[in-house]
Amino acid sequence: MSDIPLGVLDLVPIPSGATAAEALRNSVELAQRTEEFGYARYWFAEHHLNPGVAGTSPAVVLALTAAATSTIRLGSGAVQLGHRTALSTVEEFGLLDAVHPGRLDLGLGRSGGRPPAEKAAAPTATPVVDSRAPNGLVVPARFSFAHLLRSPRFALHRRLLLLPNAESQEYAAQIDDILALLAGTYRTEDGVEAHVVPGEGADVEVWILGSSGGESAQVAGERGLRFAANYHVSPATVLEAVDGYRAHFQPSDVLDKPYVSVSADVVVAEDDATARELATGYGPWVRSIRTAEGAIPFPTPEEARAHVWTDEDRELVQDRLDTQFVGSPRHVADRLEQLQQATGADELLITTITHDQADRVRSYELLAAEWRRR
Repeated sequence: MSDIPLGVLDLVPIPSGATAAEALRNSVELAQRTEEFGYARYWFAEHHLNPGVAGTSPAVVLALTAAATSTIRLGSGAVQLGHRTALSTVEEFGLLDAVHPGRLDLGLGRSGGRPPAEKAAAPTATPVVDSRAPNGLVVPARFSFAHLLRSPRFALHRRLLLLPNAESQEYAAQIDDILALLAGTYRTEDGVEAHVVPGEGADVEVWILGSSGGESAQVAGERGLRFAANYHVSPATVLEAVDGYRAHFQPSDVLDKPYVSVSADVVVAEDDATARELATGYGPWVRSIRTAEGAIPFPTPEEARAHVWTDEDRELVQDRLDTQFVGSPRHVADRLEQLQQATGADELLITTITHDQADRVRSYELLAAEWRRR
């Protein structure tokens, strides 16, 4: 397994009792340490209006982190294109690449944009029987995000992130504009050129992130781009996502064959019992996201145990609890191998949240050491 690179996905979580400034310092330190441990990439997610998440602007956090590291690739996982323009995105990453050339991954997601056209769920070429892939990977029943999209908080996101009367660009066209601006080939229909300085010719790797086999997987495949599938966000649709991407893949100047990264939620400690204790806060934290409250500051185990669970609460989080990899280095590495084999991933992207920074750093350290031995 040592030939399958591991990367890091960081939401810049704020532990209970801490500040956003402390969370940012923790993330910069974690990037430095995971660089030492041999991780290949370090990506920052983008989230808004979450009391427990400080990762609101990947480009800004990447600038801070790039100055504190030297070799690890850095990227967005992902820039939310629903409230951005192609030009602003290329300009931001062009600035970063100008100072830190050849180290940036531009991960793009369609979050916050206009809803995609209604389509039937994409079929998967990989059979799932009794919530298991053929090699035993847990693939739970599909979770419905409909209530989140109907939430007043979702409407508030759009109101605060979009200028009045603005409309998100159609996603595939937006991706095409980004690629053209990076390549220096952008032309309007009547022949007007646009050249981005800095940005044009930037040495960035473009990735598309997706949670299903729908529009994102199709766009990534048809344009021959790298694709990152989210087992940690939507474990029910990870096989559909990678199968859909591969089915649509067409070779490009960037890739001659599909290239996939798959994410997983992970907590590693010296033994299973310790890891389970460190992961206690995960359930209430996921619940806060899926109720549309916004992610709470990550609780201590004691705070998490004080939560009174209802049946509705458990239903909200069960798929995520069932697919979080928690335990000793050997146990978690076995689960990651299973995920890699089921999805055919070329890389794995690890996201780990614990209340204490030392435990989080140690989790990544233990996993890296075990992965190297395989």
